[in-house]
Amino acid sequence: MQKNTRVVKILLDSLPFIRIFRGKIIVIKYGGAAQSSLELKEKFALDIVIMYMLGLKPVIIHGGGKRINEVLDNMGIESSFKDGYRITCADSMRVVEMVLSGEINKELTAFLNFHGAKAVGMSGKDAHLLQAKAKDNGALGYTGEITQVNPEFLLQVIDNGFVPVIAPIATGESAGHLGYNINADIAACHIAKALKAQKIIFLSDIVGVLDSNKELISSLTPKSIQTLEKEGVISGGMIPKLEACVDCVQNGVEKAHIIDGRVEHSLLLELFTTQGIGTEICNE
Repeated sequence: MQKNTRVVKILLDSLPFIRIFRGKIIVIKYGGAAQSSLELKEKFALDIVIMYMLGLKPVIIHGGGKRINEVLDNMGIESSFKDGYRITCADSMRVVEMVLSGEINKELTAFLNFHGAKAVGMSGKDAHLLQAKAKDNGALGYTGEITQVNPEFLLQVIDNGFVPVIAPIATGESAGHLGYNINADIAACHIAKALKAQKIIFLSDIVGVLDSNKELISSLTPKSIQTLEKEGVISGGMIPKLEACVDCVQNGVEKAHIIDGRVEHSLLLELFTTQGIGTEICNE
């Protein structure tokens, strides 16, 4: 009986959040540890299906760096990086597209459709969803920076009841161009801004942003992030992720979240419970 009462309390706790988010676009960047096992992949897919069934409008942008490294290693192609960005030669670009569009994208789309969502896989090349130019004047090869997003195409897909699953590959400047490899965090940020999403959620390999005592910080603003950067509390790979969050909340997205993709059903816990599980970033 106590167990049943606890379940009912959880459901009641979620009702206000369901009411707020119903009909709203939620952009989710999927990658890292959440892609590391078949079980976590399926749990993630189930979270998305529940969101979809409750009337939310999820949009997924996925990465796949670890899998790309594995395939490149097997093919004898060296992986090299600069300031956290992959240096993408022509051969690497072909592998990036094969892994992201041909493997990870279709696997996730299949999971979602199997469990009851209407999901459609695509890359940023489709309908010129993402257009880009070479990053740092070509110093990183076929790694690009986004110049334009086509939100009208995505909105049509969403309005027709589909869940877009997007591989972060952008169209190049000319016909026959191999396209550009785009950092998935940055692609998710640009798409969230273009769609004026209610939220953007980054699934990460950590619990969230930690303070100097290694305790979770539940909420941050752009100003407090600047302070923590100056103090050296925030460093390394967390800096570009938080910069993407700040960019979003200062350009029309209500809130950004960094949550632990290693936790089963982390999306549901962050969206539909009072406590949440990660760090939220909102404007001043």
